Amino acid sequence: MSFIRNWLRADIQEINAYHVPCSDNLIKLDAMESPFALPDELISQYLAYLADAQLNRYPSPSAEELNQTLRDLMDIPKEFGVLLGNGSDELIQLLALACDTDDTILSIEPSFVMYDMIAKFTRLNYQGVPLTQDYKLDLDSILESINKHKPKLIFIAYPNNPTGNTFDRIAIEKIINMTDAMVVLDEAYYAYAGDSFISDIAKYPNLVVLRTVSKIGFAGLRLGLLIGSQETVSELDKLRLPYNINILTQVSANFLLKEKDEINKNAAIIIEQRQILSDALKQIEGLLAYPSQANFILFKAPKAQALFDYLKANGILIKNLSGAPKLTNCLRVTVGDNDQNKQFINIVKKFYSLKNE
Repeated sequence: MSFIRNWLRADIQEINAYHVPCSDNLIKLDAMESPFALPDELISQYLAYLADAQLNRYPSPSAEELNQTLRDLMDIPKEFGVLLGNGSDELIQLLALACDTDDTILSIEPSFVMYDMIAKFTRLNYQGVPLTQDYKLDLDSILESINKHKPKLIFIAYPNNPTGNTFDRIAIEKIINMTDAMVVLDEAYYAYAGDSFISDIAKYPNLVVLRTVSKIGFAGLRLGLLIGSQETVSELDKLRLPYNINILTQVSANFLLKEKDEINKNAAIIIEQRQILSDALKQIEGLLAYPSQANFILFKAPKAQALFDYLKANGILIKNLSGAPKLTNCLRVTVGDNDQNKQFINIVKKFYSLKNE
């Protein structure tokens, strides 16, 4: 046996690394990124702003200016605490590290795979509760699982990835009220959802909200935030590694995230394009496009694997979920700009026209 096989934890050897496919020379509609680059008129200003970054120094440990920038962008009440992470993934891991060995993380399925993966990394148990056939919360099953497994953490993505939908607010409130667990509402796609649980933090001491700037145009910054009561954030901050938000991210975010009007304008375009894209998918015979309040659409397609391969061969990369449990024949496409969406739809139409000849 090799050194690493002999040395590495057995449970880590049994899992697969998170796979990111190569997207060179492809229209990238697989990862829920924004299609909008930085406007030309801001590039020179941004580069000048970056020039003042002191790369020979550690970044601000508390990132106070960035904290305020995010509060202004997302209208976060001043009475709540904000904890910053190197992407929301780091904050999910931080929450897991706050638990005791063999505590349980509970989530819904299908949902964001990192909840399960991070549970494994941190020696926690993971319990998934299946959504209904139309991807809604099965409240009775969730409450039964809470009663049986006594989870320490409950993750609910709102809207959910990969299904794209939000869930019944009353059902979520019942979950929060019926458990002693920390309930984490992951609002990565908040900009496209039209609803949020941030204001509810004042009512529920066991509620925190996660957000990220990745889906609103700045995936490359790797910046996430956790919003909770001041006491909750203060205690969780003990687990945060020092200087976790690097100086280039802090400086970039403090410049770019102050462009609130531009960010909101782009979000409005995505919402408009989402409807156009959804309508176009529904017009293709045999396809089922699920309702979405995110910046992507899940759809069920005949010959899903072949369609995925055909799209890739024609220069478009989407996400193939067709082999995952409860996602048979499902694909997920990120909402791009108008031209990208048209190219995607045209290739899908061409694929099915060829198959029907």
